[in-house]
Amino acid sequence: MFQLPKTCYIGLALSALATPAGASEMFASDSPWMLGDWGGTRSELLEKGYDFTLGYTGEMGSNLHGGYDHDRTARYSDQFTFGSHLDLEKILGWHDSEFQLTITERHGDNISNDRINDPRVGGFTSAQEVWGRGETWRLTQMWIKQKYFDGALDVKFGRFGEGEDFNSFPCDFQNLAFCGSQVGNWVGGIWYNWPVSQWALRVRYNLSDALYAQVGVFEQNPSNLESGNGFKLSGSGTQGAVMPIELVWSPRVNGLEGEYRAGYYYSNAKAQDVLKDNNGQPAALSGAAYRSSSSKHGLWLGAQQQVTSLASDQSRGLSLFANATVHDKKTNAIDNYVQAGLVFKGPFDARAKDDIGFALARVHVNPAYRKNARLANQAAGLDDYDNPGFLPVQDTEYSAELYYGIHLADWLTVRPNLQYIRHPGGVSQVDDALIGGLKIQSSF
Repeated sequence: MFQLPKTCYIGLALSALATPAGASEMFASDSPWMLGDWGGTRSELLEKGYDFTLGYTGEMGSNLHGGYDHDRTARYSDQFTFGSHLDLEKILGWHDSEFQLTITERHGDNISNDRINDPRVGGFTSAQEVWGRGETWRLTQMWIKQKYFDGALDVKFGRFGEGEDFNSFPCDFQNLAFCGSQVGNWVGGIWYNWPVSQWALRVRYNLSDALYAQVGVFEQNPSNLESGNGFKLSGSGTQGAVMPIELVWSPRVNGLEGEYRAGYYYSNAKAQDVLKDNNGQPAALSGAAYRSSSSKHGLWLGAQQQVTSLASDQSRGLSLFANATVHDKKTNAIDNYVQAGLVFKGPFDARAKDDIGFALARVHVNPAYRKNARLANQAAGLDDYDNPGFLPVQDTEYSAELYYGIHLADWLTVRPNLQYIRHPGGVSQVDDALIGGLKIQSSF
């Protein structure tokens, strides 16, 4: 596959800014696509209902200070996205109907895996969110959506991930604790975020212009996570279903947009207890298998609200956000997570499309999960953290990120960032880490 060298993006951006071309030409700074409008063909296709996209996200992370391994280095990971969106009303005459097909490819390395986190237990967050779920090609979206009753009822069926509709959140930050659906980050064994897909059905009903309720049923199939199953369509390996329900309110406060989410998920598949065996004793001491629970559940809250604007330009101004999740203490390593931050868009008149972001997060480990680690070390007769066989005890991890988004062109944004992680992986013996990052988001 053709791939631009990682180092050439900034050069392309500078070329774009220096190019006095129209929006339809290649590298024009006011075009949404780096390759332009294909001589007008792209706009013609859009008018007829065909929208083709090629996106690129690249992320660099360097351990500037601290972490598990002080050997300084830098890592790069990236993702290509190939998508097509079809307006079936324009193409086939199917009223209020659309189709989406997206294929993704990820590869690269993550600085968090061995430099920031203790590899014996791994970490919770990731300094490069685009890394993960295998260096492989995947069918990430393949769904059809149909609206009924003048758009009041919205039904979507096919292959997609929970976070596409439920507990959704933007992904401008580079640290995973501030990017995308957070439920999927803390119960990733059952809730599969982008780029993994599974068979699913989502039904949404618009209660008013600003309020809707939705419910979904998603196949819970761990085999979908395997690198060799990126295009698997069969249901073999299915263990049950994840069923989320959510209420979403999108008010305008003083004319400024906001979004507030409250939801609950339930899995009917068996889930393993984090501490006890079938007799109610610690499995780490008894040596028996961990008991299983008949289900798993949790809930989430999310809020985003723009609070200021600059003069009459509502695309610029300060927005605040916060997210929280709570999870099943019997079966999940993380019992709760909270996050809050702000984004200021258009901070300077001369840089009206730039943005600044800052966020803080806290990831808390289930006390029963911590107790299990202590008992495992006790059973093995280990109490020295430096012993390779010692199982580090995880507690609470704190993360922070500050970025500045440089809008070099409508098709290219570069976000240098600094991340600070206290107790990486929740392990107090690991030095607090400072990470330098760079996130590139581009559309061809």
